[in-house]
Amino acid sequence: MLTAIAVFMLLIACVNFMNLSTATAVRRSREVGVRKVLGSVKGQLQQQFLIESVLLAIVALLVGLLVVGLALPFFNQLTGKQLTFSLLINPFVAAGLVAAAVLVGLLAGSYPAFYLSSFKPVVVLKGQVTTGRGSFNLRNGLVVFQFFITISMIVATVTADRQLRYMQSQKVGFDREQVMVIHDTHMLRNNEAVFRDRIMQSPQVFTASVSGQVPVGNSNMDNTTVMSKENPDKGVMSRFYYVDDAYIPTLGMKVVQGRNFSKSFPTDSFAVILNETAVRDLGWQQDPIGRELIGHIDDNGVKTYYRVIGVVSDFHFESLRQKIGPLVMFLGRNSGNILVKTHTDKLPQFLASLKQQWESFSPAAPFSYSFLDDRFAQVYVSEQKIEQVLTLFSSLTIFIACLGLFGLATYTAEQRTKEIGVRKVLGASVGSVVALLSKDFLKLILVALLLATPIAWWGMDQWLNEFAYKTTIDWWIFALAGLLAMGIALLTVSFQSIKAALTDPVKSLRSQ
Repeated sequence: MLTAIAVFMLLIACVNFMNLSTATAVRRSREVGVRKVLGSVKGQLQQQFLIESVLLAIVALLVGLLVVGLALPFFNQLTGKQLTFSLLINPFVAAGLVAAAVLVGLLAGSYPAFYLSSFKPVVVLKGQVTTGRGSFNLRNGLVVFQFFITISMIVATVTADRQLRYMQSQKVGFDREQVMVIHDTHMLRNNEAVFRDRIMQSPQVFTASVSGQVPVGNSNMDNTTVMSKENPDKGVMSRFYYVDDAYIPTLGMKVVQGRNFSKSFPTDSFAVILNETAVRDLGWQQDPIGRELIGHIDDNGVKTYYRVIGVVSDFHFESLRQKIGPLVMFLGRNSGNILVKTHTDKLPQFLASLKQQWESFSPAAPFSYSFLDDRFAQVYVSEQKIEQVLTLFSSLTIFIACLGLFGLATYTAEQRTKEIGVRKVLGASVGSVVALLSKDFLKLILVALLLATPIAWWGMDQWLNEFAYKTTIDWWIFALAGLLAMGIALLTVSFQSIKAALTDPVKSLRSQ
């Protein structure tokens, strides 16, 4: 993604250079005419302009390296990378950067070089050269290309932000607020349950559960096949959770059929609770309670059966990139974490008390904890980074595009100085002059919007297909991108347009 953004920004910079070079070609036309009269051939002139472009790119490379050195800490923080400036000192990387600068210089300077060197000395020395219809059409095409990329990046940024917000706002099927996860409690060994009981005595605690399984985390037994007693030939790949009787209340899960595990029922050691997806995949939509699953099969072929005592509402035990799969909960000791449902008030004092109690049981092992909502947010760090990077570089892309548009608007206003003066003498208002100079650019941006809409929609649709649960790409995203692009372009162009419109027509006509 970063490579693609870099390429887009380079292309826009190249487009700016081509646009402004061809637009201001008249200013260098006399130089070309004089050089040709003095014996320069077309190839020499092309070589001169290409060398100028390449030197400009190399100077930009040096400035870019300076900017990289200053901005690298911020960039690493933004992207979560650990890049160092020493990477750029590597001979192969340095050679690649120089080669890239030369290539960019040749690419950006190719059209201006061939265009400027084609001027006829007789024409240019008479001052009759114009930029021509062909170069005007090319400049229009390049402006469309610039804003095609800009609008596409705006659409990508808005869509990424919507998907991130969609995932973070979705109901996950359990209460992730105010749930603390104390890590590595298996190191307490036989004192794990005692530590949990001590925690339960605190007025800050509603309930606590011991389990190695934490939602949006890894399970010790992934993708295990379960089979029903009545239909042993049909297997369902399921996730296994080993929990205690406090697990479901601690996480605020909803038991939609049957009941939770209970210490009052010794037979619950051979009972299971399924999620709704497991019930559906097993074909037990009608009255699943009391049905049996095949459990352990010993060496003699004797089977152990587990009876279904409850059905819990579906919850996301993975990120929203994956669909909710079948889940089977067993009652059993499975150390590793203690999940604590807490109050939010007096949290620092509660944490200090927990740490003190932990050290009394295990002074050597470090006390480590996290909150469930933070763990859930960590799952979407990748999408969050994408959204942040797109926002930053979309802004930079728009800025670079506006620099080119500003230069082009300046040149256009200069070229039409006499026309503007005549119009004002004939009674044209400032608003009508601004509209005259702005409408051509707005038409180009509208064309860019029409071209960008299907391609940006396809690209973001492909990205969203990676998620099982995703937002929609609504029409207003493209309308917003178009309005933003038009508004930014209008602000950029209007500065020069208003300046030209306010110029005294006497001065404009006298200058011509």
